[in-house]
Amino acid sequence: MGFNCGIVGLPNVGKSTLFNALTATISAQAANFPFCTIEPNTGRVAVPDKRLDKLVQMVQPKNVVPTQLEFVDIAGLVKGASKGEGLGNQFLSNIRETDAIIHVLRCFENDNITHVEGSVDPIRDAEIVETELMLADLESLEKRIEQIKKKAKGGDKEAILQESVITPVIEALRQGKPARTAAPAESQKDAFKQYKMLQLLTSKPVLYVCNVDENSASEGNAFSKAVFAKAEAENAKAVIISAEIESEVAQLDDEAEKQAFLEDLGLSETGLSKIIRAGYDLLGLQTYFTAGPKEVRAWTFLKGSKAPQCAGIIHSDFERGFIRAETISYDDYVKFGGEQAAKEAGKMRSEGKDYVVQDGDIMTFLFNV
Repeated sequence: MGFNCGIVGLPNVGKSTLFNALTATISAQAANFPFCTIEPNTGRVAVPDKRLDKLVQMVQPKNVVPTQLEFVDIAGLVKGASKGEGLGNQFLSNIRETDAIIHVLRCFENDNITHVEGSVDPIRDAEIVETELMLADLESLEKRIEQIKKKAKGGDKEAILQESVITPVIEALRQGKPARTAAPAESQKDAFKQYKMLQLLTSKPVLYVCNVDENSASEGNAFSKAVFAKAEAENAKAVIISAEIESEVAQLDDEAEKQAFLEDLGLSETGLSKIIRAGYDLLGLQTYFTAGPKEVRAWTFLKGSKAPQCAGIIHSDFERGFIRAETISYDDYVKFGGEQAAKEAGKMRSEGKDYVVQDGDIMTFLFNV
């Protein structure tokens, strides 16, 4: 399972600079003018995980496969995007295909970099983007609802369910609230399934990224504090990064050199690590491992998934013919020095179909098709 997120925001807030730094590529043109990103650029990066590094050190496999994080750099949005202004229609269709939104907000002053709105105000900028997304969602649902109501009056069961899901969402959007505030509970399985099928822009989880100047990278500034307050009020996530620093770090090849550079700036980790951790938490993602002499590999799964579902991430046959999962916790694997020693210490468990996989589990799946 991958983690696919769209990097969005107004023009000239640092989206493409961040994208280039995070993917360590120059595939997205970072320039000081609106719409320098015309087509969405997609980049995949390996997810840094010290647990994977430790397993590789212990097992010494021939091959190593980390989990990957996918970023999509999407063209800058302006007021009126929901009505097709700027690159609106293209922007909205591209973001609809992502799992989550990384909303980059400019939290720095720089007279040499123009702001499309004429001044720096990250809260205003966030509201411009949110409003356009809500308007697009509202227009989409209002086009559907009348036909659905007609079918519901005729006794169509699916239409009745759709109406019960869509009506509160429309009301929320009309009140200036995102669709996710009116989402049915996951326990209401049929209703929640219908809601997910709507693919609404404002149903996606949001991570606010405060792009600050180099001097504010460790503690933030007044702009970023305002964004964090907004995120807390919305039950969303926010992180502070400096795209400028990330660009410099991305050019360093030596890990020790990177760490020394960050420490000189009062930082303990890169912005990439912050975004991954916040993103995983945002989407409820966790990692399990498979480890052997041929390959050590990290696999991403949804928190709460059971063993057969996690087996199916490797191959559908593993899930279809699932028998059991031989499982060792990461801590036990490291403590006892590997699979055989952990097994001899009685730390290998044979788990069945109802086992809820835990973050860091080292697993071997037995199946029969």
